[in-house]
Amino acid sequence: MSIEQLARADKKCIINTYGERPLLIVKGCGMRLWDDKGKEYLDFFSGIGVNLLGHCHPNIVSAIKKQSEEFIHTSNLYYIEPQVRLAGLLRKRFEGKCFFANSGAEANEAAIKLTRKYYKEAGLPGKYKIITMEGSFHGRTLATLAATGQRKYHNGFGPLPSGFKYVPFNDISAISQAMDEEVAAVMIEPVQGEGGDNVATDDYLRSLRKLCDERKVILIFDEVQCGLGRTGKFFAYEHAGVVPDVLTLAKPLGGGLPLGVMLARDKIASAFSPGNHASTFGGNPVACAAGIAVIKTIMEENLLENAATMGDYLFKKLSFLKEKNPFITEVRGRGLMVGMELTFDGAEIVTHCLRNGLLINCTAGNFIRFLPALIVTRDEIDEAVSILDSVFRKLNK
Repeated sequence: MSIEQLARADKKCIINTYGERPLLIVKGCGMRLWDDKGKEYLDFFSGIGVNLLGHCHPNIVSAIKKQSEEFIHTSNLYYIEPQVRLAGLLRKRFEGKCFFANSGAEANEAAIKLTRKYYKEAGLPGKYKIITMEGSFHGRTLATLAATGQRKYHNGFGPLPSGFKYVPFNDISAISQAMDEEVAAVMIEPVQGEGGDNVATDDYLRSLRKLCDERKVILIFDEVQCGLGRTGKFFAYEHAGVVPDVLTLAKPLGGGLPLGVMLARDKIASAFSPGNHASTFGGNPVACAAGIAVIKTIMEENLLENAATMGDYLFKKLSFLKEKNPFITEVRGRGLMVGMELTFDGAEIVTHCLRNGLLINCTAGNFIRFLPALIVTRDEIDEAVSILDSVFRKLNK
């Protein structure tokens, strides 16, 4: 089926939540994708940060193939070995227990529910509010939408669930002032992705950990996009040397398959009991087998080191572009989660890069962002930046 035929069928059969799409992808390998016409693209967005090991990494393909030949699904009414094995690998990095879901939104939803249940079990039912940050993005369910500190996502969906308070990012005094007796938790992305790669400073996160301890408030880190090596550390919070009470992960965890997880310290996790929360597909054995392969590959192939090294290199290359292009106001990010803020709408830059064989993204209107896989090389970064430089020069911005 051609892209034209597919577009017509899509328009007829699928709800229009994504608009017109410019490509029909038919193949992927490593850092490359190919469309139905055979054109090759260098992928510097990796499926919104999902394809952390690139496309069709052999370890992930092998794990999916092996597990799917054994069984694809049973249910969470029975023990699932890949699920327990994956939880064990995660516990080695974060000392807590897992609840598996299918997405980042569901993982964050579980964190919100667990927070409220924990304080009700503690005899404090009036402690239920959650502080989140302006510019945050936590998902598209009603509760995670309410937690998201960007009004544009709220439009048309009110009334949203109550109990969320928004404060400026990287402002510890604002959190302190907002933390009344009804506040149960603070939820924050150590690096805001959808908000434009805003990085929480290490001092800010350390102060936040101290404040939450003093006020007896749960600290939730949403690492759905910035976790699992994206910033050059296994978890982004490791840069600050602090540990949250609850952690959420998703995007790259399943190696391209739907998989999210909420991890909570044992004491907090104990607030959930059988029947309190569930997911039919959460912790699917094939997705968990892929997740095991993702984590093992990150560690065995030294991809944390590569993410840190290549992230620094990409940052420097983008900074060189900034020096010669006054319309680039800032380069920011951490590791392989980095981008540039422009003085104009960045959508046309994305379009022109796509035409030249480079896949990137624009968020917040004028922020061009890059989320290449952890396997990216210097040559691939040079190629991507060269295409971007060429686009800038052709547009005479």
